[in-house]
Amino acid sequence: MLTRPSLLLRTEESALLLATLFAYQHLRYSWLLFALLFFTPDLFMLGYLLNPRVGAATYNLAHALTLPLTILWVSYLQHWSLAASLALIWTAHIAFDRLLGYGLKYPTHFKDTHLQRIPARGNATPA
Repeated sequence: MLTRPSLLLRTEESALLLATLFAYQHLRYSWLLFALLFFTPDLFMLGYLLNPRVGAATYNLAHALTLPLTILWVSYLQHWSLAASLALIWTAHIAFDRLLGYGLKYPTHFKDTHLQRIPARGNATPA
């Protein structure tokens, strides 16, 4: 496992997703809110309607851990439970996406990510 980076990364993302879900449950936040907002960061893909460079920038803004973890930290210090719940939902979404192989985007094409080049549907190469 230690010589297979893709497996290591997916293990890390699984752990982050589980830790986020545990924290969300432990803090007794609304699962309805979680369900309603879980896929909200994917709206930032709409930047691709303009061009791949704008799409990659907007997608990466919503799919980098920097903002949600900063919000989580500040919300903890300020005792803002709504902000904390939103940050946990956001973090869970990012971990879920990366677990599925959807990484941060390069400005060349939506399928070019920091984790892999996402294969086209039906074009899987035989092992």
